Amino acid sequence: IPGFQTLLPAEKIVAQVQQVGCVICGQTDKMVPADKKIYALRDASGTVPSIPLITASILSKKLAESLDALILDVKFGCAAFMQTKTAARKLAKAMVALGNQCGTNTRAILTDMNTPLGRAAGNWLEVKESVECLAPRSSRREEALTEKSAIRMSLLTSAPTSDDLRSLVLDCAAHLLVQTRKSKSLAAARKLAEDCLDSGAPRKKWDEMIAAQGADLQAFNKKLLLDSTASIVAEVKSEKSGFVFKCDARVIGEVIRDLGGGRLTKESPINYDVGMDQIAKPGERVEKGGVLCRIHAAGRAQVDSARARIKSAFELAAKPKKPAPLISEIIG
Repeated sequence: IPGFQTLLPAEKIVAQVQQVGCVICGQTDKMVPADKKIYALRDASGTVPSIPLITASILSKKLAESLDALILDVKFGCAAFMQTKTAARKLAKAMVALGNQCGTNTRAILTDMNTPLGRAAGNWLEVKESVECLAPRSSRREEALTEKSAIRMSLLTSAPTSDDLRSLVLDCAAHLLVQTRKSKSLAAARKLAEDCLDSGAPRKKWDEMIAAQGADLQAFNKKLLLDSTASIVAEVKSEKSGFVFKCDARVIGEVIRDLGGGRLTKESPINYDVGMDQIAKPGERVEKGGVLCRIHAAGRAQVDSARARIKSAFELAAKPKKPAPLISEIIG
């Protein structure tokens, strides 16, 4: 995001939360320095997978915020830290128990990370999809093509939001509404969250937040209109017709890392423009020659080396198979 700052001083973080209501910030030498040092020790001692230490690391920062309620999205699967649902459940129960013992109404949901969430993966492409998720569904096709609606239409046609992303956003909001007693049931809370999301207010709040953190809104909106900010975009096409029943999130994540969208070492630079979008999801039909996804890369050589690996992430079947539920369990 042009001009956006995440390394904020503590007083700026507090002031923005009080004024705007939300903030995105990163660790600095003066903010949670002990956690960074402890993590380095865990890395050296082979205790990174320790559930008590993971619980302490995650909740220490959350509980320091004096929250009324906390919803935790604990992922499991081939692209998650917790590979199995059993391990994810164990971590979730530990965090929920400690959070509640410390006086914060805490709940966790176990979500499947064998398939990528949404249709985009990669730094800028995920931001773009997140903004599209904030666009009201009911009215965006009917709006006149002002600059703002042109952005929405561009996002809608080039990379439509997958229902799983929107659904997870609404479910998390619904749980928090129930936990804070602003709604009596999850069904009523989800309807309330859906109405809010479709009102356009969340997108306005997003703009307010990123502007408060130094973003150039005009440059940001212009960037949203671009189909891609990478040097090259290439389609990955299916070699046969069928229904997608597997889309391996780990393979996709590793390919994006190797495109430059992630780090192999702490010193590795990140290319924020590379990634994948228009990802075909489990349950969807793809014709022979149809698009499985698009690669956004820095050059043709990267596309050529990534194409075969990406194809291996997808498996098709003659008949549709019901995808695994995104949320498999609620704890707390």
